[in-house]
Formats: sequence, C-alpha cells, structure tokens
Amino acid sequence: MKEKEEARLLELKEKENELRKKGFKYICGIDEAGRGPLAGPVVIASVIMPVDSMIEGVNDSKKISEKKREKIYEQILEEAISYGVAIIGQDEIDEINILNATKKGVTVSLQELSQRPDLILVDALNGIDTLGIPYDSIIKGDAKCYSIAAASIIAKVTRDRIMREWDRVYPEYGFEKHKGYGTSAHISAIKEHGLCPIHRRSFTKNFV
Repeated sequence: MKEKEEARLLELKEKENELRKKGFKYICGIDEAGRGPLAGPVVIASVIMPVDSMIEGVNDSKKISEKKREKIYEQILEEAISYGVAIIGQDEIDEINILNATKKGVTVSLQELSQRPDLILVDALNGIDTLGIPYDSIIKGDAKCYSIAAASIIAKVTRDRIMREWDRVYPEYGFEKHKGYGTSAHISAIKEHGLCPIHRRSFTKNFV
C-alpha cells in the first residue's frame, strides 16, 4: 500500500481509534443507499470492522467506481466481524415515507448483526431506534469514518445489484445505468412507458 493511501486510511480511522481508547470495542458503522431515487428500495447496511482493518480504497461509496466498489465490497464482507443489511421496498417507502423507511432499515440491519455493538456511528440520521445501543450521528460520516464508509459500500453494491436485476425485468427504463435515480433518460422513459411496479408513487407524481 502506498504511503499516501495508508495515511488517508489512518485519518479515516482516527475517530474510531479515539473511541476505542475510551473502551468501545465493537464499533458499528451504518449508512444507506437509495434515499433519492424514483424507483427501487432503500438499502441500509450495518458493519463492525476489526480494529486492524485497512482495506485499500475504502471511502465514501460515491467516490469509488462501480468496478472498484464490487472488489472492495467482497473484501469488507471477508474481514467484517459482523454485518447486517436491510432492504425496504418502494411500497413501504410510499406508505411510511423515505425518512421513516430509512430509520426502520437502521433497526432491521442492526437486528441482523451476530455481534452486538458497543457504539454506533451513523451517517447523518437522528431519532433512530438503535435497540438501546448509544449512537453518534455524523454529517458526511461516509467521508469521515472508516466503518461508515465500509457500510456505504455494502449498501451501495447491494442496491446496485438489485437494480441491475430489475433492469432485466423492465429493460425499457434503463435501471442498469441510472439505478433508479431521476436522470433525464429515466424521466423520459417514465413519460413514454408510464410507471412500472418498482417506481415510488410518492416520488413520481410530477412525471405521470
């Protein structure tokens, strides 16, 4: 590993290392993918990484290419002490709204963990049910904390894979390319073909 990348990772791990000195052993990072799209689920991931984990390239998932994310994703799952994933579908998003769906996903993903965390670091969410575990909400946490960045990669890769599968079912919308986000091509497809079953009705009122 190059010195520059090692230094970046050490900086990304600074907060977690400080917390470990205070006695927190199992620190869980949580992040989501898919709050903004017009179609598909929101995916929330929780992950507890080992103290000595230094996976090259771990960063905010939006800053990593799709090909690289897939590789890092596999490394994260191999190294993780424990991880959990929640997938909240478009129907539930429409029913309870995207914020509540994301909050629910946090709780569900924590329930999937085989190791109970001592502390949770979550990317910019408050008012969440963390099953009695203390948490710290960090704005832009996926760019500031190693474990949140790792969670962002798990969530993003999981969701991208789901949207690629949906692309096979509804190829006319181009889900493989835009993953359900409101690109001009996606909006044009909605106007041409109407909504499909995975579109969020509460997000697409202006296009139909």
